[in-house]
Amino acid sequence: MAEKVSGLVHRSAAQDAIMSEAADILIIGGGIIGIATALELQTRDPVSTIIVLEKESVPASHQTGHNSGVIHAGVYYAPGSKKAQFCREGVTATEAFCTEHGLAFDRVGKLIVATHEGELDRMARLGQRARENGIDIEDVDQTGIRQLEPHINAVAALLSPSTGITNYRRIAEVMAELFVARGGVIHYGQRVISCDEGPGSVRVNTAQARFEGSVAITCAGLQSDRIIQSFGHEPGYRVVPFRGEYYRLANQPEDLVQHLIYPVPDPERPFLGVHLTRKLDGGFTVGPNAVLAMKREGYRRSDVSLGDLAQTLSYRGFWALLARNAGSAASELWSSASKRAYLSKVQRYCSRVTLADLTPYPSGVRAQAIAPDGTIIDDFLFIRSDRCLHVGNAPSPAATSCIPIARFIADEVATLSAAG
Repeated sequence: MAEKVSGLVHRSAAQDAIMSEAADILIIGGGIIGIATALELQTRDPVSTIIVLEKESVPASHQTGHNSGVIHAGVYYAPGSKKAQFCREGVTATEAFCTEHGLAFDRVGKLIVATHEGELDRMARLGQRARENGIDIEDVDQTGIRQLEPHINAVAALLSPSTGITNYRRIAEVMAELFVARGGVIHYGQRVISCDEGPGSVRVNTAQARFEGSVAITCAGLQSDRIIQSFGHEPGYRVVPFRGEYYRLANQPEDLVQHLIYPVPDPERPFLGVHLTRKLDGGFTVGPNAVLAMKREGYRRSDVSLGDLAQTLSYRGFWALLARNAGSAASELWSSASKRAYLSKVQRYCSRVTLADLTPYPSGVRAQAIAPDGTIIDDFLFIRSDRCLHVGNAPSPAATSCIPIARFIADEVATLSAAG
């Protein structure tokens, strides 16, 4: 019999060795988007059979379980983009889900701080973009900053009062528990090795089992391009993994800051910069930087996959990206190698943080989708075929946006099912 632990179905290797199952819908990937999608589809059609396949032993093992836990308001995203739409809807949806199921969140707000006058024009443009997106944003002068955050050094700031923090791993776990309790099936330890999209069904093979469905949804994160290729499609990008390194702050008072503190993003760099984040369990982290990971799921500097690294280094899009961002790449590598260089990024806006305050904290890995010409694919990307919907690119704010993304996917799957 299957063993049920914390509402999640676990099966023995012997059971999986002979397993062959069919379902209406197969979902590959048990991160927060895959699980949220399963729950949304189940809610819409409780009699449909849905199977989620996850290669790890628990949900949310990769990007979902290693992010900073921020409920993003949508300040940064291009007006009219899927990021802007989904994130704006996602704030309300995430808070509502947490409230309904007794999960912790805290609307702490975010200050985006300009540390010198040369950043004021960029900050003003960012504020205008937020307003175009319908995001509540407030201008804060130097006096106001001192009143809000006495330990922060800045000449001006933008205040996003609706930004919050939560625990996305726990949200994904609760979604998985609800899905299973209502009759859904999640098979863990099922690494996909081959796929086939036929005229009448979709077949997915793992090392232990065979699965067949009317349609398939892939939410594979760091493996998204490989899964799409396994179905016989060209995704038009490759995943290049970037490790984001964090530190937890020690020796600082609990009132060090009340808000999340972000630098004004540099348009010459593809990432938001090192920020200071309050944690639900107390204390603070700073990070992340962004350095090339030597393995797709390489959370430690010592994690190396020769196969993953060879794929990255043989991809012309990676070298085109590097050529465009050589200065940024060098700076990120230096801050990774030198703790003091990393500290300097934090001290730009919080000078009281010292070298002794930076203590170890787990890293994350970001699945950066890169086009062959080196362009970063910045928005969410969905790829359709006759019987499959692939979530190709799901960068931040994917966790914040998981519920509206799931609704979007469910709408798309309805058209696939109708066509089938």
